[in-house]
Amino acid sequence: MTDTAVSARTDADRALKTKHRAMWASGDYPTLASDLIWDLGPRVVAAADVRPGERVLDVAAGSGNAAIPAALRGATVVASDLAPELFEAGRRLAAEAGAELEWREADAEELPFGDDTFDVVVSTVGVMFAPHHERAADELVRVTRSGGRIALINWTPEGFIGQMFKAMKPFAAPLPEGAQPAPLWGDEQHVRGLLGDRVTDVTAVRQTVRVDRFDTGEAFRDYFKHHYGPTIAVYHRIADDPEQVRALDTALADLARAHGLGTPGGAMEWEYLLLTAGVR
Repeated sequence: MTDTAVSARTDADRALKTKHRAMWASGDYPTLASDLIWDLGPRVVAAADVRPGERVLDVAAGSGNAAIPAALRGATVVASDLAPELFEAGRRLAAEAGAELEWREADAEELPFGDDTFDVVVSTVGVMFAPHHERAADELVRVTRSGGRIALINWTPEGFIGQMFKAMKPFAAPLPEGAQPAPLWGDEQHVRGLLGDRVTDVTAVRQTVRVDRFDTGEAFRDYFKHHYGPTIAVYHRIADDPEQVRALDTALADLARAHGLGTPGGAMEWEYLLLTAGVR
């Protein structure tokens, strides 16, 4: 690759990451995480078997739903994220829980840590949104010491959130060249391919988290329109086209109803892949 090509790629990546940071800083992801999926953090920490004294990195940590439980186990924890705007809520939640940890701005595709730095690396529906999957996987392995552990929770393509991204796709901007869809991280074979023979003892199970906050499909849709960065970004893109807005409104509400809302006692089960591996 020529110097000019490398520079162009670097400039394009920098612009893409700036866009991603702004997307995750929009809305209110910390509230969404607390309201709907906070339990995923303790699940990935338990799967990783985090122990006192271990050095742990939470990649794309958001407001810390995995980092905080890891710190409460007595680990030395770094919570990293591309969008440091999320850390204010994380620090507050950590203080309320009595957890001490470090918060560090970091790109999952270019982590600012040395090789073999951490005993455990985790990510909870976070690293999946790094656009270049192989680069992110390389970094997960690089910063984990030999004999260390990686544990990941990611939404599956077939589950509710994967289907939500499928519903939004016709209204969203095309993926940049070289980028891959986030829900692929919820496909076991895809993740095995990314990690390759650098890991051992891979286990992968599909599980669900129950979401019973919403009474109707419209309530779900409106919550995500105001809280979830990727949904906000899509609506922003089509804001000047009322017909497209109405179509997306209908698609999201219908999807939620198809997954259990709108019936007495209705709730949704959001499927994710929990994958653990040891680093050679």
